Amino acid sequence: MALDLSCVGQPGEPSIFTYSWKDVALYALGVGAKAGELDYLYEGRGPKVIPSFAVVPTFAPLFAQLSKTGGDHAMVVHGAQRVIVHNTLRPEGTLSTTATIRGVYDMRKFASVLVDTETLDAAGEKVFSTTWTIIYRGAGGFGGEPPPKVPSGIDVPRGTEPAFRIEEATTKEQALLYRLSGDLNPLHADPEFARSVGFEQGPILHGLCTYGHMVRHAALGACEGDASRLTGFEARFSRPVWPGDTLVTEGWIVAPGKVALSMKVKERNEAVLASAWATFA
Repeated sequence: MALDLSCVGQPGEPSIFTYSWKDVALYALGVGAKAGELDYLYEGRGPKVIPSFAVVPTFAPLFAQLSKTGGDHAMVVHGAQRVIVHNTLRPEGTLSTTATIRGVYDMRKFASVLVDTETLDAAGEKVFSTTWTIIYRGAGGFGGEPPPKVPSGIDVPRGTEPAFRIEEATTKEQALLYRLSGDLNPLHADPEFARSVGFEQGPILHGLCTYGHMVRHAALGACEGDASRLTGFEARFSRPVWPGDTLVTEGWIVAPGKVALSMKVKERNEAVLASAWATFA
């Protein structure tokens, strides 16, 4: 079924999201935070907020906009994710997010939908903005423009050893924990559902859970563990991850405040995030 292009450029209604320190601590646990990262887990220290938490309040307004395309959500694949941080996230508060479909692009067999969001705090200050690349399988071939290519300029240098390498095993329960932050897709919990859509090994890890691990690793490797120094990050999702897989992140400091990243699953030596980078203060 062809996607409805009339929704392009039309902002949705502001979506209100109220959260507490328990939400940010739960998110931190969901993306692998350990006891040694107590600043993100204990209210006695704030707690600090891992900035990829930005995807949580934007999830509902994103899907409200996607529903306007008329596309089949069962055919959705997450293509890429970008977050730009404008102000430090507080451990509790009320946020307002507006989502806008930037464009619907033709990839022959697939359609690519770019959705931009902007999130303000209760004082009206911009806290973060995001760009979601959402792929609709089987919705291409409508004669539209191809998706734009915007090079980041933060690329893994060839023939150079990484500045850091972080290896971390996920748990068998990782997806069950991460989904409590709001993404309740049964693909990440129900073995029968996962098999029905082609994943014989069972439920896969949320791409944004893998992404959150990458952001933590970037903070650990480039920012001495202080994730509040991160000002932006992006990655393209290239392969699925299963709960229990071991994630390996490598980082190259390519310029002051810029780190190129790659992530693979150790057991299969398979890249799972590509075109990844982060910027930091």
